[in-house]
Amino acid sequence: VCEGCGDCGAASNCVAILPKETPFGRKREIDQSSCNKDYSCLEGFCPSFVSVFGAESNRVESRLAAIECPSLPEPTLPSPSGTWNLLISGVGGTGVVTTGALLAMAAHVEGKAAGLMEMAGLAQKGGAVLVHCRLAREPREIDAIRVALGEADGVLAGDLLVACAPASLSTLEPSRTVAVCNTASAPTGDFTSDPDWNLPTRRLMRRLRSCSADAVFVNATQIAERLLGDAIYANTVILGAAWQREIVPLSREAILRAIAINGVAVEGNGRAFEIGRWSVADPAAVAALVEAGESDPDLAGEACVVAVREAFLEESRDRACARRYRELVDRMSTAEARRAPGRVGLRDAVAKGYFKLLAYKDEYEVARLHLQTRERVRAAFGPRSRVKFHLAPPILARRDGSGRIRKWTFGEWMIPVFRILSRMKGLRGSRVDPFGYSRERRMERALIGDFEALMEEMEESLSPENHAAAVELAELPLIIRGFGHVKARAAEEAALRRAALLESYRAPGEETRKAA
Repeated sequence: VCEGCGDCGAASNCVAILPKETPFGRKREIDQSSCNKDYSCLEGFCPSFVSVFGAESNRVESRLAAIECPSLPEPTLPSPSGTWNLLISGVGGTGVVTTGALLAMAAHVEGKAAGLMEMAGLAQKGGAVLVHCRLAREPREIDAIRVALGEADGVLAGDLLVACAPASLSTLEPSRTVAVCNTASAPTGDFTSDPDWNLPTRRLMRRLRSCSADAVFVNATQIAERLLGDAIYANTVILGAAWQREIVPLSREAILRAIAINGVAVEGNGRAFEIGRWSVADPAAVAALVEAGESDPDLAGEACVVAVREAFLEESRDRACARRYRELVDRMSTAEARRAPGRVGLRDAVAKGYFKLLAYKDEYEVARLHLQTRERVRAAFGPRSRVKFHLAPPILARRDGSGRIRKWTFGEWMIPVFRILSRMKGLRGSRVDPFGYSRERRMERALIGDFEALMEEMEESLSPENHAAAVELAELPLIIRGFGHVKARAAEEAALRRAALLESYRAPGEETRKAA
């Protein structure tokens, strides 16, 4: 159901709400591994959130049993004459400090010395965390705990953004340091207020490469989630990759013994270590296993922008709506080729923007999607899991002290109600639609009418000069996200932007007429 509006992030300011790219644009999903379970996201107006009870705990174990790591070549471990300096970086709450503790314990098991300094600042969860780890044969060889400027022999980076922070990069030496980095980064605070936030991943990777002798990149979070069932194993995957890459001067037996002594998810962490080794020894094999292990059905047909949306409208609305959608897109594609030859982008912009308006999520659509939610919950958490829905039905709307509409919690007895509502979708927009007279529904229908009228104008007035403005106008509905007051506010912002773009779009035509 997610609209990607950011209301959940605004309510919770939570780094556990992650961006998810889909054929229908960016949405949001909860990272169950890093959620702090304060449930503040439920305070947002969005109907997407459900609570799951009675989830089965054997899902991870079943995945572990299905994975067989091959025999891997043994790396040549470094044998430093003095101290061996490692920097472990990442995000608080993901196991960065635990990774440092595992290395220190493994050194103890081997009879070696270790010094640790943990720099977490004010961050207990979600903030940058650095662990300085110095290993040596004898304690007297460790004269300082902090890894100084340019002294790092190896970097174990659980987060790309933290790895490229000045405090981290200052310890690297281009002729000496080898870095193993997780390419999946936790969103920053910017994502909670800006739904279109993007991490400059490629630029950060180039920066890390330029500051190190070698940089190895592994999507440890994706590997942990899809092969082990929990992203919390990502740092152990990085540890295994770093060991295989020969930047951890400790034996495999000592590290596995340290994992056993820690006593937390011993089997899972042991398997994560081996999979991390595998991910750098044979990255193609692990990538194939990840893709085969969890193919996303939502991404089917992503290459065909129009077809996937047309099929969705036929399923969620009816064939007439899907035909109406296809006809307008085809007309604008023809107009683009005829009136702005050589220019591209308008067809796809219309396909996305018009779909966004037609596929608005009213009571009928939310009911249909929540029926799918129930089936997905069973598939993910077991057949005995139970769901509670958090909704704000119009007839039960209530407000808190700050004026925000509060939601009610409903049990699974809502499933039959959802079935009835989803079958009533034929009433949508008709005179007997009980929900069609609300301010939000009237606004949504008006937006569709305004968009169609604008496209009719563009069919006759499009030109190479105003093509860029036309593309922006067609994409403008994509910023109208959310539900209730959130959507109303987004629509007001879009209206202001639309007025400015229309002036820009119509200006070339007016100048031409004046010249004539």
